[in-house]
Amino acid sequence: HDRPPLQLVVDGSDQSVQASARQLAAYPLPGWESRQGVALINLYNPQRLAPLNTVPGLIGVILTMTMVLFTAIALVRERERGNLEMLIATPLSPWELTLGKVLPFIGIGLIQVTVILLAGRLLFQVPIRGSLLELYGAALLFIVASLALGVFISTLARTQFQAMQMAFFTFLPQILLSGFMFPFAGMPRAAQWIAELLPLTHFLRLARGIMLRSAGLLDLWPEMLALLVFAVLMLSIAVARVTKRLD
Repeated sequence: HDRPPLQLVVDGSDQSVQASARQLAAYPLPGWESRQGVALINLYNPQRLAPLNTVPGLIGVILTMTMVLFTAIALVRERERGNLEMLIATPLSPWELTLGKVLPFIGIGLIQVTVILLAGRLLFQVPIRGSLLELYGAALLFIVASLALGVFISTLARTQFQAMQMAFFTFLPQILLSGFMFPFAGMPRAAQWIAELLPLTHFLRLARGIMLRSAGLLDLWPEMLALLVFAVLMLSIAVARVTKRLD
């Protein structure tokens, strides 16, 4: 009797992986008759719907662009207008000053997440198979990490234009190397090392894991830890620079 067809099980939560798997399935294998074929099984996205992969990624991309840019420009503008010097004269510590400036942007970021999730659900029927609360928890940590990067940029830039340039300089590697546009596993090893240092890489794994694979934060704790370390490191460096400037 005929042997059963070869089964290729693919993580359907990553569209770029699906495309690579389809190419691999179409490639003739030595000693494997073409009539036997290859059965391609898409887990988590059996219908290969593009929005299921795109919407979780868009959350991260939009948050990256807005949170980093808004924070960097806002803080530099405050310094240009002299408002920052007025705040420095108050008994607030550099940590309190920094947190007070970024807290409003956290609310804006969470509103953006809500709008994207609603649009994805109503327009493209993108599911949230995991915990909505855990998804917001992951988004909150990513927002804080992005804001921390924006605060750090604001300590380097002297003008709003410089802040904008530096912010855009951070966007390209995150979008290209995070796995949003290209499969992470297919990138050169050096590019993967760089990608592991970028917050968007870890948030994409969190968002796709929670929304499509029903994963929990305990399952994805390395990604949460990476975002936490990034946020604390960026904020610490930024506050240290502000403190040095005050001294």
